[in-house]
Amino acid sequence: MATLSQWIAGSRPRTLPSAIAPVAIGTGLAARADSFMSTRAVLALVVALALQVGVNYANDYSDGVKGTDEIRIGPVRLVGQQLAEAGQVKLAAFASFAVAMIAGLGLVLMTREWWLIAVGAASVAAAWFYTGGKHPYGYLGLGEVFVFVFFGLVPVLGTVYVQVLSIARADVVAACAIGLLICTLLVVNNLRDIPTDRIVGKRTLAVTLGDRRTRQLYAALMLITALLTIWLAALTTWWVLMALVSFLLVGRALRIVLSGGVGPVLVLVLKQTGLIVLVYGLLTAGLLAWA
Repeated sequence: MATLSQWIAGSRPRTLPSAIAPVAIGTGLAARADSFMSTRAVLALVVALALQVGVNYANDYSDGVKGTDEIRIGPVRLVGQQLAEAGQVKLAAFASFAVAMIAGLGLVLMTREWWLIAVGAASVAAAWFYTGGKHPYGYLGLGEVFVFVFFGLVPVLGTVYVQVLSIARADVVAACAIGLLICTLLVVNNLRDIPTDRIVGKRTLAVTLGDRRTRQLYAALMLITALLTIWLAALTTWWVLMALVSFLLVGRALRIVLSGGVGPVLVLVLKQTGLIVLVYGLLTAGLLAWA
């Protein structure tokens, strides 16, 4: 029987910046358009956080029952380490998805934009089939596509839309920037797991690219995010360039990745990358709203 602390660890709280940052940026964009609505922003955040926790539990469940989590280095695996029954973890995943759907329905009722139901359903389906089902796309090298779309484009543009009821070019650029930055979290996570994923036949993008090119991808995504930030600043306010201060935190993580760090040291990189995502998201949001 898993303890409360193990359940919390199993939800992978270090991944929560990838839910907070895009909603913060979307809210900053809405505030810049003089359309900030606190209730809708909070509901959007609840949706994002619940989906993040849900996909983490779903990933734990699916990888656990497939036996792909038995020799991993990293966060607690409730099923793989036999800390909780698989059915309990599956229930936790669907309970999280239910919270996301309830909050999302609240946004639909407020905006009267019924097509958002389809977006929510697609988000839940994508979260489950990432590692669930007979042919999980996360095992086919498409995980980064999922992250870019559902932790970049959807939460940023969705948060903007439920408040502004329109989408501008700057919104798309901002969504792409944070989406690619969040992808670095999955890239370093899968870089760490290349040896064990190869053993169990899990063909992530990192397994396909190989060790060296995956490390280069991590650096490239950081660089492209910085370039997109410059474009965002040109479309909105040059004060947004101050968000690049967050990349001062990249140095140590980038050195570890490019110097060939493996195993537990990449857990540290994952933690630092999560901090970069959070700081970048909050700085960008604040500058968009204030300047």
